[in-house]
Amino acid sequence: MAFLPFEPITACALTLACLGAPAPGDASLTLTQHESSGAAAIVTLHCDPVSGTHPDADRACATLSDAGGDFARIESEDAACTLEYAPIEVHARGNWHGKRVEYATTYPNRCVAVAESRGVFGF
Repeated sequence: MAFLPFEPITACALTLACLGAPAPGDASLTLTQHESSGAAAIVTLHCDPVSGTHPDADRACATLSDAGGDFARIESEDAACTLEYAPIEVHARGNWHGKRVEYATTYPNRCVAVAESRGVFGF
């Protein structure tokens, strides 16, 4: 048997990612939306450095940084939203600097979702 200088299985077993634990500096989320009309959307958001498919990743990362990655601590912004009831269900899953994130809620419409999440769910 030949010695391989790099054995992927061994290397993988030694990393936090392969063990299912988030890396301490990791700030990566998958964000989804499901509208009552049946429309659905999914984006990725990576912070530190900012990247992903979120259309305003800089703003979303700044919002989450201000809240310490805790969606319950995001302060709503003022917006002139209609009283239209068109529910939008949102989910966030991933890691925020060593902490597992699992968040879900339903907003009465898209405008409220964007305002109450300060743009995190603005996609």
